[in-house]
Amino acid sequence: MLGCVIHGQGDLRVAELPVPEPGPGQALVAVRYGGVCGSDLHYWRHGGVGDFRLREPMVLGHEVVGTVVEYGAGASGPAPGTAVAVHPATPCGVCPECSDGRRNICRDTRYLGSAARFPHVQGGFAARVVVPCEQVRALPEGLELRRAALAEPLSVALHAVRRAGEVAGRHVLVTGAGPIGCLVVAAAKAAGASRVTVTDLLPEALEYARVAGAGTLVRADDPDDPGWPSEVDVAVEASGVAAGLDTCLRRVRRGGVVVQLGMLPAGQSAFAGNLVVSREIELRGAFRFDAEFDQALELLAGEVAFDGLVSAVVPVGDAESAFALAADRSRSCKVLLDFAVAP
Repeated sequence: MLGCVIHGQGDLRVAELPVPEPGPGQALVAVRYGGVCGSDLHYWRHGGVGDFRLREPMVLGHEVVGTVVEYGAGASGPAPGTAVAVHPATPCGVCPECSDGRRNICRDTRYLGSAARFPHVQGGFAARVVVPCEQVRALPEGLELRRAALAEPLSVALHAVRRAGEVAGRHVLVTGAGPIGCLVVAAAKAAGASRVTVTDLLPEALEYARVAGAGTLVRADDPDDPGWPSEVDVAVEASGVAAGLDTCLRRVRRGGVVVQLGMLPAGQSAFAGNLVVSREIELRGAFRFDAEFDQALELLAGEVAFDGLVSAVVPVGDAESAFALAADRSRSCKVLLDFAVAP
């Protein structure tokens, strides 16, 4: 079978991999689509993401959907042939964080296509993937696989909005109109935000934010853009750059909430800490998700506007061109790999 393996910075290979067999408690899924995530791009372009560095070849991918093939001993779930989405996280279930209901920050989790631990957890960019049966979710009625491929990044966005607290009736600022930022827009609107303003450097990216439901679009490099709000109630930093965090801290109201969602570069990042003190701003982190995955599937099933965020579907054999396209935000939002023709 074909799979996408990252060997190091700039070294992405489409290779023949052995077809896995499901063990006890596992499901074998035939992957149809895999969404190229920002973390996948970081592994490809920089050999790591944040503080997680590649130390061995790794199959990329954690945004995967497909159909159930079979189960291993003692496993059960949706019947073979059922269209499913795969929850990419396997938390340990016993650490203090899991016991406290915060499984998304489990200290011993396994996450598809992640170099956070060694040996790395191999990902889902392969024609067949084996996962614990508990991580397989049947798609809601009417939800097609192509749109369902957005479930994982939408879950990240839903968790970020949840971390922000009450947003109903409030003005939300989102810095960064990449795929995650656009999905934060959709998540904020679904949570009842009265107004969502999005900033980015690229007009093409901002147009995708409009598709997602943003009411105001702002060029981040134009201080005179009339769309700049004087202040907002909540700000979600989704660009992963220090300048985005600075914007959030300076635009959120006194006593407001800033959620840092974008993964900042490795090492230390300067930020306007005195504003956190003098304005009593609550700065909160948001990392991955947990139960939001099921909410994401339901939300995707009921809203066709999400289709406009999938800008390209590329055969797995052309994976490197798909990654190059996904890295060019002037030409794309979410790019999917198609494993339909992969043996």
